[in-house]
Formats: sequence, structure tokens, C-alpha cells
Amino acid sequence: MNIAYWIVAGLLALFYCYAGTLKVTRSRDRLRPMMAWVDRIPLPAVRALGTVEILGAIGLVLPPLTGIAPSLATAAAVCFVLLQTGAIAVHLTGADRRIALNVGLTVTAAVTVWLATGV
Repeated sequence: MNIAYWIVAGLLALFYCYAGTLKVTRSRDRLRPMMAWVDRIPLPAVRALGTVEILGAIGLVLPPLTGIAPSLATAAAVCFVLLQTGAIAVHLTGADRRIALNVGLTVTAAVTVWLATGV
């Protein structure tokens, strides 16, 4: 179970660290080809979302790694489930109806929650 957690949480953390860094550092024009929804959200909110994703990625890895407050990993994974639920809603209310990645990330985060309770 421990190895499974590290594989799933590690991949999820890598994804969110990458996606969050893009949202924090790139301009709206450079984000638009990958994220069609950025025109509907104020840029400071996109930056804040990127920061939350980076902090969540750290929260998946650092607490179990150090042994300090490992329950924070579970909280981070639950927050990613909620984040992706909101992302699905944003995609469905806009012109961009592609939610396959969001559904996959929701399921992966839910599996991480389940694995984190056994770590």
C-alpha cells in the first residue's frame, strides 16, 4: 500500500506542480492553447489557482516523507478531488466540454485519498 501511495501521489504531485507552475508563470496568451477557460477567469484567480496546485502537490509529498502531520496528505488529496469537481463544472458551463482529464484526475485524487488513509 505504501509503494502504491508513493507512485500515485508522486505522479499526481508532478502533474499539479507542472500545471500550477504554468498558471503562475505564463501569460494568458500562452495558457490559452492548453486551457481554453483562462479567458473566463480573472488572471489573479488563475495565478492563485496555480499557487494552490503547487502547495497541494507539496502537501501530498512532504508530510508523509517527513512524518510531520501526515494527515495533511489526505487533506491535500481531498482538496484535489474538490478542485477537479469545480474544474469539471467550469468546463461544462463554458464552450470547452473536454473533461476526460479532469475526470481522470478526480479518480486519481480519490485513489490517493484511499491510499493515504493506509499510509
